[in-house]
Amino acid sequence: MNLFHERSHATTRRHFLGQFGLGALALSLADGRAVGAALADNRRDPMAPRSPHFTPRAKRVIYLHMAGSPPQQDLFDPKPRLNELNGQPCPDSFLQKERFAFIKGHPTILGSPYRFAPHGQAGITTSELLPHFQSISDEVTLINSMFTDQFNHAPAQLFLYTGAPRPERPSMGAWATYGLGTDNSDLPGFVVLVSGGRQPDGGKATFGSGFLPSVYQGVQCRTVGDPVLYVSDPPGMDRAGRRRSLDALRDLNEMQAAYFGDDETLTRISQYELAFRMQVSVPDVMDISKEPPEVHEMYGTAPGKQSLANNCLLARRLVERGVRFVQLFDWGWDTHGTGPSDDLITHLPAKCKEMDRPVAALVKDLKRRGLLEDTLVVFGGEFGRTAMNEARNGSTYLGRDHHPHCFSIWMAGGGVKRGYVHGATDELGYRITNDPVHVHDLQATILHILGMDHERLTYRFQGRDFRLTDVHGKVVKALLA
Repeated sequence: MNLFHERSHATTRRHFLGQFGLGALALSLADGRAVGAALADNRRDPMAPRSPHFTPRAKRVIYLHMAGSPPQQDLFDPKPRLNELNGQPCPDSFLQKERFAFIKGHPTILGSPYRFAPHGQAGITTSELLPHFQSISDEVTLINSMFTDQFNHAPAQLFLYTGAPRPERPSMGAWATYGLGTDNSDLPGFVVLVSGGRQPDGGKATFGSGFLPSVYQGVQCRTVGDPVLYVSDPPGMDRAGRRRSLDALRDLNEMQAAYFGDDETLTRISQYELAFRMQVSVPDVMDISKEPPEVHEMYGTAPGKQSLANNCLLARRLVERGVRFVQLFDWGWDTHGTGPSDDLITHLPAKCKEMDRPVAALVKDLKRRGLLEDTLVVFGGEFGRTAMNEARNGSTYLGRDHHPHCFSIWMAGGGVKRGYVHGATDELGYRITNDPVHVHDLQATILHILGMDHERLTYRFQGRDFRLTDVHGKVVKALLA
């Protein structure tokens, strides 16, 4: 008598159904597939490359998220009328049935303190704060008509990456690797790099796997210390000893998987094996000191430090080696104007200086290496900023509150148009007037660029087929070349 098995049987739904001869049938109906087929599928490497639904425009994604959200009126979407009305009370219509995160009373219009000018052959108008971006403006599609349902950071970040404002759904990178696998079995298919000194407000759920098998969650890598926590061998354990212990664990896990039919046990085997391979592959790819001096000059990198510049260079090295989805989070873009640490005059120029050079370098570097044509680069925040000065608690520093109704992002490479501006907002940059793009539309479009139909990329959970875009979203074909 095996007490472990008997106790497990007593508590599992699978055994309960099996006692009545309905186990296989019930699970097939509930999961949409037979248990045996599920095990056969998962015994193959869950991260092995898989065919897309149709010919993709891009093979991989680098998503650059500026956590806190840059003010579009000061970077990408100039509004001369704001400057004309600067300091005057905003229209009453701005306040009707409107909720703000921090604005109280009747706020005043805030013009941009920065100059704008057209650049490149396409003549895309951008701020003086982005001199390096001006050199790549002919490569990008600029979307000035994004909008979202959320106006606080954590729910908005979760909504952008998981399709829901609560931490329960798989992230965009997890869906991408679930659908396509990865081209390098020695590295994670989904890698996350963080700068700015803080995790995103939405936490690790912004790059989690939700109810998908955990092998698809993002792996956070670091530029200081061990690249990945808990991957190195403990003291007294050499690589041969680690291999023997993993072989023993694999045999035990395979026995358990065969007996209970739990997909997550097979995921655990895959993760152990990946971690073993990562002990060699990750330190190599994370060592940017191997790059030539001209590359460091191009990006403004400093090996051994935590910075957005280092992470941009790492993003190129990762996609170069076959990583499917690379997610960068840079914290510090929440320009409320409560003081010089988050205002438009002192803080915003400092953040732009940190960001502008390496982000432009990344696009240029990808292009010169022939990677931009099949790599999609996306840049943006989780929502926009208000046309009014926040003036929280009477602050004299300039800043803008959260604004979900319109914001700007840009995309480059991966089959999107070059030198193109999509959508428009009203003269005060408060509402969209042309070609709105909802967050779910962006998600559908990114999956389409990767060769996946967002309505067909589903996972059955709790009796329902879930997808990244929930029951919404449409591909914005006007963005595609």
